[in-house]
Amino acid sequence: MPERYKATFRNHPARAAIITAEDGAGPVGLTATSVISLSAEPSLLAFSLSGDSSTAPRIARADTVVVHLLTVGQVELAKRFATSGINRFADGVSWSRLETGEPFLSGAQCWLRGRIVRQYAVGNATLVVVDVLEAEPGSDSCTPLVYRNRTWYALDETAVVA
Repeated sequence: MPERYKATFRNHPARAAIITAEDGAGPVGLTATSVISLSAEPSLLAFSLSGDSSTAPRIARADTVVVHLLTVGQVELAKRFATSGINRFADGVSWSRLETGEPFLSGAQCWLRGRIVRQYAVGNATLVVVDVLEAEPGSDSCTPLVYRNRTWYALDETAVVA
C-alpha cells in the first residue's frame, strides 16, 4: 500500500515552500510541499516533517519558523533546500535574519512567520502546527511554484479552466 499511496500523491500538485528556522545551532531550512492553512481565526498553518529528513529534528526544536511560499523564479532555491548533505545557506544564497532572529530568504515575496504551538507524531512524520504572527501576502503578480510528479510548474492565468 505505501507505494500505491506515494504514486497517488505524486500526481497531487502542491505549492512549494521553504521553511526556515533557528534552533540554536545555526540556520536550518528545507523545501516542503505539505503547508496547509488550518484556521483564519486564530491564524494557524501546518506542515509535515518527514521522519527520514536529517533537517526535520532541527526544525522541530525551533520555537519559531518562517514559511516562504515560493514563486516560479525560485525553482533553483527550492531544489537547493531539497538537497541533502549541503549547507543550504552557503554559496550565493541571499539571506538575512529578521529582527526576531529567524533566517529569511531575500527576495521572498510571500511569507509567514509564526510560533510552533503543537507537534504530533503521525506515522513516520511529525505534523507541526504554527500560530502565524506575521504574514506578507505578496502581490497578485507572484506566480506560484508548484510541484507535481517530480516536476516543477508555474501556476499562472494560463492554467485557468473555468
